[in-house]
Amino acid sequence: MRGVAYGSELDPLDCAERHDQTVYLVLEGFGPLGRAYRESDIERTDLETTISDLLPGQYDNPIQVVAFNTAEHWSEDVPEDFAPEIMRLLGIAGDELPDSLADFVDEHLGPERQLTLRLA
Repeated sequence: MRGVAYGSELDPLDCAERHDQTVYLVLEGFGPLGRAYRESDIERTDLETTISDLLPGQYDNPIQVVAFNTAEHWSEDVPEDFAPEIMRLLGIAGDELPDSLADFVDEHLGPERQLTLRLA
């Protein structure tokens, strides 16, 4: 193709930094339509943002959370890390567990889950 400069705008150091991060994706259930990993902007796939997206009910039926880092060549199923953190943050804020997260948290913490006590 004439006039196309492939890669002319790329900074190799910037690309390396973007690929050396842990990415978190949420598998969501859509009932009879099946399951899918939700599309996410790369800037919104870090741990804190993924948890903050789960809390207000952005996901109606989260089933699984997968973390991966292509630069380090690993991937892992991590809902056991998310469920306690969700409960901790809700307890600190004094908020109730949203219905959209109840099944997810029950599956990974059990029905005897407890909110963190908030100290005044």
